[in-house]
Amino acid sequence: QVQLVESGGGLVQPGGSLRLSCAASGFTFSTYWMNWVSRAPGKGLELVATITSDSTTNYADSVKGRFTISRDNAKNTVYLQMNSLKPEDTAVYYCYAASIQWSGVYDYWGQGTQVTVSS
Repeated sequence: QVQLVESGGGLVQPGGSLRLSCAASGFTFSTYWMNWVSRAPGKGLELVATITSDSTTNYADSVKGRFTISRDNAKNTVYLQMNSLKPEDTAVYYCYAASIQWSGVYDYWGQGTQVTVSS
């Protein structure tokens, strides 16, 4: 059974930091591209950060220089280090795993973790 379990969200003041974690199980984690996707109140989904199976990273312009995505294949876990947080970073953050294989496209979502940036 595939599971993606996020943790690390919470309430933080502007300028603060949080580290989100996503523990994966039930699939070959190391071969999947791992992503963090956000949904802010009243808005649609936004791709925040991606890390490929060979650890190449990419970020939304809004978080470049502030957020860092990383992965630990030995622990089947992906992280999002969030620094210099702003109120506009307030959102539910979802872990999203994706793989395109000859047999088809496989993707999985976590349940999300709330991040609230407020003084």
